[in-house]
Amino acid sequence: MTTEAQKQEEAAILDVVKGVYQAWNNADPDAFVAEYFDNASAILPGSYLKSRQEIHGAMAFSFSGPLKGTRASDNILDVRFLNDEAAVVISETGVLIPGETEAPPERTVYATWVLAKKDGKWQLAAYSNSPTVAPGQP
Repeated sequence: MTTEAQKQEEAAILDVVKGVYQAWNNADPDAFVAEYFDNASAILPGSYLKSRQEIHGAMAFSFSGPLKGTRASDNILDVRFLNDEAAVVISETGVLIPGETEAPPERTVYATWVLAKKDGKWQLAAYSNSPTVAPGQP
């Protein structure tokens, strides 16, 4: 892949990730999972979701409950191509409650996004996150 082609592919990948965060900020579970494969998975603290449908259900519940009114911050740390049709994105994500401009460490995670191309379009295959602060650390 040429450098220019890689930049275009990276921009398309980042658009998918940005779309997920825009959906979060709009509390829209339909838009949140729009770019996930049907058999996508998500690993979150305490849960393993095995399909776009399960991810949708978890986000619909969260947007109307524990995450109601929150926004997500996102800082892309790395984009790596595994080949021309698979990539991994690493980001740092925070959950912001109304009035916050920065998430505290206890609401910040490192996220791993696995994307693959299907019919020329990047989609999310898997997502996982881990707290940025190890247990027992301040």
